[in-house]
Amino acid sequence: MPPDRPRPSLSLPTPGARRAVVVGAGSFGTAIAVLLARGGVRTTLQARTNEQAERLAADRENHTYLPGVALPQTLRIEAVGAGLARADYVLLAVPSQSLPGVIAGLPAAQLPRRAAIVSLAKGLVPPQGTPPTLLLAARFGTDRVACVGGPAHAREMVDAGAALVAASTDEALALSLASFFQRAGVVCEASNDPVGVELAGAAKNAAALAAGATERQGLNAAGAAAGHIFAEVWRFAELLGGRPESLIGLAGTGDLVATALAPQSRNRRAGELLADGVPGAEIPARIGQAVEALDAVPLLSSALTRAGIDAPVTSGLARLIGGELPLDDWVALVRTTIPPPARWRRPDGSGAGLHRLRERLRAAAARRARRRRLPGAEGT
Repeated sequence: MPPDRPRPSLSLPTPGARRAVVVGAGSFGTAIAVLLARGGVRTTLQARTNEQAERLAADRENHTYLPGVALPQTLRIEAVGAGLARADYVLLAVPSQSLPGVIAGLPAAQLPRRAAIVSLAKGLVPPQGTPPTLLLAARFGTDRVACVGGPAHAREMVDAGAALVAASTDEALALSLASFFQRAGVVCEASNDPVGVELAGAAKNAAALAAGATERQGLNAAGAAAGHIFAEVWRFAELLGGRPESLIGLAGTGDLVATALAPQSRNRRAGELLADGVPGAEIPARIGQAVEALDAVPLLSSALTRAGIDAPVTSGLARLIGGELPLDDWVALVRTTIPPPARWRRPDGSGAGLHRLRERLRAAAARRARRRRLPGAEGT
């Protein structure tokens, strides 16, 4: 009897096709579209309205979100109503809170059955704080889904480069995305841990906002806030099958450093405004753009609570954003929170087998609980 042949990947486009559509013409979506076009991919950038699309096509520049960057002549511009019928890759450059509506509309937009769907969001999806790739996988299957993370400020990305991470459980999809960006002159790591990469981005946003809110109270407090949040999110990522290298690598601490050092960082600036006493609801208008962490942190806090994870610092940050916790109390919480103790092992390794068994049983129970809680499964 001949051996079973491996099933071909649904995420692979036909040879030579390589057509990408970037949905969303904000700063990051525009920058990604520019890079894909530079990398030789036949790319279309879809704007939210016909008026925005016509303006971009006429100016060949996104004056509102990415001024000073010329759009390649090979980059096609159209409105989202044009559909996705010819796309091999669909990259969703929309805020995470808008993803449910965008995902629901993909079939009506004539999404091809074999097209890969790539989330560019660095936040979580309401109402339950779901990582975007989990929601997409529940609807379209894991082998078609990927995400992009890493330190990538839009303007610097197109002018000087970036360090991206393309993550998918489908190896061919992750490698093909990485190759597109590499051909555009951008470093891009291929990862098989999309959930870890997405939660690294969520932790980065929350940590950058927390550091901005506490910096004037002391650099030690700012560092402690960021460290606590990463540790709390890591325990959640572990339950979902994520790996530690995703949070300590480019997508996590690498992106955190880039965000924390950037004076134009929206998340850091939002934290500073919170420290000034500006209500969280008013901050996006002050900054002039959406601030992902303001929505993501409360979702992240709720998700950690539902998962049974003790996360006092992330929870406290959500209360600070909501105006329920004064800044001084938030700083005191950061300074006095003690992380859970280490899982001690004997030096001679005795008991290691029992420890590994307990860990496997705990992970299996968490996976079963996650399947029961995961939204969006009705579309599979």
